[in-house]
Amino acid sequence: MSAVSDGNLVEVAGLRIEFPTEGGSVRAVDGLDFTLAPGGALGLVGESGSGKSATAYALLGLHRGTGARVSGTVRVAGTDVLAAQDAELRRLRGGVAAMVFQDPLSSLDPYYAIGDQIAEVYRVHHRGSRAAARARAVEVLDRVGIPDAARRARSRPHEFSGGMRQRALIAMALACEPRLLVADEPTTALDVTVQAQILDLLHELRAETGMGLLLVTHDLGVVAGSVDDVLVMRGGSAVERGPVTEVLRAPADPYTRALLSAVPRVDLRSAEGEERAAAPVLVKSPEAPVTSGEGGDVLLEAVGLRREFGKGRERLRAVDDVSLTVRAGETLGVVGESGSGKTTLGRMLVRLLDPSAGQIRYGGREIGGLGEKALRPLRRDLQMVFQDPVSSLNPRRSIGESIADPLRAAGELSDKAVVARVKELLERVGLDPDWYHRYPHEFSGGQRQRVGIARALAPGPKLIVCDEPVSALDVTTQAQVVALLAELRRDLGLSLVFIAHDLAVVRQVSDRVAVMRGGRIVESGTVDEVYDAPQDPYTKGLLAAVPVLDPAESAARRADRRELRSVMVTAP
Repeated sequence: MSAVSDGNLVEVAGLRIEFPTEGGSVRAVDGLDFTLAPGGALGLVGESGSGKSATAYALLGLHRGTGARVSGTVRVAGTDVLAAQDAELRRLRGGVAAMVFQDPLSSLDPYYAIGDQIAEVYRVHHRGSRAAARARAVEVLDRVGIPDAARRARSRPHEFSGGMRQRALIAMALACEPRLLVADEPTTALDVTVQAQILDLLHELRAETGMGLLLVTHDLGVVAGSVDDVLVMRGGSAVERGPVTEVLRAPADPYTRALLSAVPRVDLRSAEGEERAAAPVLVKSPEAPVTSGEGGDVLLEAVGLRREFGKGRERLRAVDDVSLTVRAGETLGVVGESGSGKTTLGRMLVRLLDPSAGQIRYGGREIGGLGEKALRPLRRDLQMVFQDPVSSLNPRRSIGESIADPLRAAGELSDKAVVARVKELLERVGLDPDWYHRYPHEFSGGQRQRVGIARALAPGPKLIVCDEPVSALDVTTQAQVVALLAELRRDLGLSLVFIAHDLAVVRQVSDRVAVMRGGRIVESGTVDEVYDAPQDPYTKGLLAAVPVLDPAESAARRADRRELRSVMVTAP
């Protein structure tokens, strides 16, 4: 059945997209049909590799010249995208349909001011003076909530935060008043409050301008309050479509149900909460234990920890007087917005950064002031899993050799024993041991994160700090990695510090949680205490920004946030 009909802003029928490979080709999209009415909002949802981004790119003809084979029908505002001449496509892009990409850093030129880049887009489609183009750039930057837009228009991308860069990309897309906005994972890796701000902005822009929205995401929680209809993709095909309320409340396809079940829920109490509170911790620390008054042995303790960067007036206090404990066998969640000091704290705990002040005790021994030589024996006990496995793995070395590095550095095993141990670790984290000689680019994001976990496990640590280990993964892969960490903790008696901006994930994995803001811990306690009865206004704000799967509740929360912003603006 054709999806093409009269009066639609977007008409897609029988869309097929194939990408060439060494052995032939891979079909990313296979016979996809859908329409989008003027002013409507459609969510394309699916795991990584489902074909949703490839579909979005096809709407603007972005596959042209890449070697991809695209067939079927794609019409946007009456333009036959697949048959259009290059000049017609240039008029379409930006002027009629605009795109907001997932990674604003790779989409913005680092050498030019934000305002100049927006002005350039405007002048491509409108015959106007440079002054008029610059004025338009300031106007749209102000519209998307960039404070002091006239001044910030002269800033370069690196001077903007992640959320502000995403706003700048949306401003660039709005410069020519397009009829269609295509947003490809616009909130991935943003913290919950910034994500809520971006989604609220897109909703307000739709209401004000009447533009259509195609929102591409792996997170059903994101689409709940942002679109009218949803299309769920798997393996390049549509498995379910319909009004977002119906699909989320009564999904018909097993795959959609699996996606929904993988979404972490911030409103659910920990399944093991009461058992964890009652059960003693049986795992003992490797050195003389420090007994905690709350039960269980303290493995790691930070007291008055502080870290500063820079000097003089440029000095930044990233972590400011933080004290916490990590007990043997438990998971401590650390949550907060970007810039709250979470990562800096995590790096200090495993002594990858020296503290400017304060103490770090491991097994009762002060290690905060130890030099590298004295720290070397402790490196095997304190390990870290980094946020971006791509940048933490050497692309020129096989993943097996990367995992083997800490084993070879210890010098206690023969080469044969090292290889055997690495293959054992690969199997332990759910990867094929025969992939020892493969390179990082041959793995998916979730598989690379498993490699990072295997490398952290190699020396047999007692504590692992996980720094945003699932922030850029789709919900099903995220659930798999979280389940793996929980399994490893249970089987190996590990202690974990789980750093994340996603409060729902933190509730799922943690025993206790510490909430950070501006380098300080503003609230801490058991995970259920903090989530069910938050005391600090900042914690309450974080929880209120978490996406929910009920479209009606999502709309109500958006209205509450809008009312709060208006009160703050009008307050004396």
